[in-house]
Amino acid sequence: MPAAELDPVVILHERFADAIPRAIPDAPADADPLIAASKRPELGDFQCNAAMPLAKALSQSGTKTNPRELAIRIIEAVDLADIAEPLTPESIAGPGFINVKLRADALATLLTRLDTPALGIEPASTPETVVVDVCGVNLAKQMHVGHLRATVIGDAIARVFERLGHNVIRQNHVGDWGLPIAMVTTKLREEAAAGRLDLDALSLDALDRLYRAAQAECRGVTTSLRLAEKFRLGPKVEAELGAIQADADDHLAAAKSTLVALQSGDADTVSLWQRIYDVTMSACLRACERLKTRITADASAGESSYRDELAPIVEDLVSKRVAIESDGALVVRLDAEGIAEPCLIRKSDGGFLYATTDVAGIKRRVEQLGADRAIYCVDARQSLHFRQVFAVAKRAGYATKPGADRVARLEHAAFGMVLGEDGRPFKTRSGENVRLADLLDEAVERAGRAVAEKNPSLPERERAAIAEAVGIAAIKYADLSNDRVKDYVFDFDRMLAFEGETGPYLLYGLTRIASVFRKAEEAGVSIEVAAAPLMLTQPQERTLALTLLRYPSTVRAVAESLEPHRLCAMLYDLAVAFSSFYDACPVLRAPSDEARDSRLRLCAITRRVLADGLDTLGVPIVERM
Repeated sequence: MPAAELDPVVILHERFADAIPRAIPDAPADADPLIAASKRPELGDFQCNAAMPLAKALSQSGTKTNPRELAIRIIEAVDLADIAEPLTPESIAGPGFINVKLRADALATLLTRLDTPALGIEPASTPETVVVDVCGVNLAKQMHVGHLRATVIGDAIARVFERLGHNVIRQNHVGDWGLPIAMVTTKLREEAAAGRLDLDALSLDALDRLYRAAQAECRGVTTSLRLAEKFRLGPKVEAELGAIQADADDHLAAAKSTLVALQSGDADTVSLWQRIYDVTMSACLRACERLKTRITADASAGESSYRDELAPIVEDLVSKRVAIESDGALVVRLDAEGIAEPCLIRKSDGGFLYATTDVAGIKRRVEQLGADRAIYCVDARQSLHFRQVFAVAKRAGYATKPGADRVARLEHAAFGMVLGEDGRPFKTRSGENVRLADLLDEAVERAGRAVAEKNPSLPERERAAIAEAVGIAAIKYADLSNDRVKDYVFDFDRMLAFEGETGPYLLYGLTRIASVFRKAEEAGVSIEVAAAPLMLTQPQERTLALTLLRYPSTVRAVAESLEPHRLCAMLYDLAVAFSSFYDACPVLRAPSDEARDSRLRLCAITRRVLADGLDTLGVPIVERM
């Protein structure tokens, strides 16, 4: 049986979908078999719930039919002899629920087929190139909690495609160009020239302060000045505000001059910019490494790398009549794509925008990197922006793969916000964004206290390593386990709990399995159980086996939906199923050697699937806690 058919839900769906047209010729062509896990395990493992909606559909077309009669016709047509106990009229419950109980030997056979190095996930027969937009930091600014989701979700999605054998390219679209960067570059030059700052000892904290100071100096008081003049607050107030505004104008003019120098390649200005870039990206990559992502320097593709491509792209959009002039600016009207708001690609002063850069990014990712799928892990507030740039790129032909006459899939893996306990965006008490480094430090510190409490005899070095893994696992799993498009509340106590759907709970499941094998080794029990026959006689053994078999189809579903929380949910179900099995089915004190070896093999498969799943999500694991 192919690896794609290890999941009983998939198998039953295919079998019943094949049987329904034979049993009910008038059934809708797309009739869903509605296979679901049984809510009453004593009646079966699964249910086919198709009879009731089929009866309703036939009734609407003029054919009144009893759903129970339809269920009988379905069980007479479906072929489950190789996987399930025989279906009889007694298999039908209520108005037409068809209960299916899998044969123990068939379940063992499926699990044996899963128990391979690939764990039932064979490499894609036709690998695709998948480009995933991740992280998205800005120069001279500390990474904050808002960068957590783009980094963690983006890397997890990339890892899923890698696990499936696709060619994955990460792209960290760094905000490293434009007037804001020129402002901080100007400020850096001033501070260094005045001897207040040592460029060789430059830190990201210092750059963050300079960024804020530069923004404040250039902000001005235009609105206040207009109000003062409107309400005639007097010449003194107007003079004071005017002086402030003139100073801001001077700072802004200096920043614009720096931007021109930067764009023209002035050596001194570029050197300062490069120093800002190096300091920022060094901190960014340290954070990515600490978060156990695979985001490296090779993934960096800043806005600056597109600077020479923007003007030619705009010219191309104009020549193709995709872009038109509007009040001196260039826009692309997208009414035909169902988007009321036009996409602005060049301002009236000739300046380019984020949309221009993102259109250039799509063109590069498809034409140069060969993307079959281009996925953008950016927060949901940018949904309109990405709908616009995707539409522009498709209309201009930039999403069409050269020589393939095939349009790449452009997808926005939008995510919600991280909220505080007050239901508002997660901030510090002073109202500032929470720094990512501080967040991780606190998670690890709290995890260290919890680990020390549970296992005070651990050596300090080992405890520190475990605390780092548990803290990072807690943060990442909490983020990934939430439906990506929804906001979630950041709660350290809940994230770091060793009970419930948390990273530490899953890690604890792994350590329990490792403990079983340590005890087996200490007792002199052979742990070479790879070929031990699987004896799935107890309900908890069956439940554990059924959960394990969901793994390959779940990974594939995540790749299709771009929803890592599906894999998190499956792994949590696996940890819960193992806990029930562990409590109800003694392993080393099993009633026979055969039962013991079967259960040890179940433990081994569970450990491999749980570890592989967590690694696929990018969640660090430990063998001892």
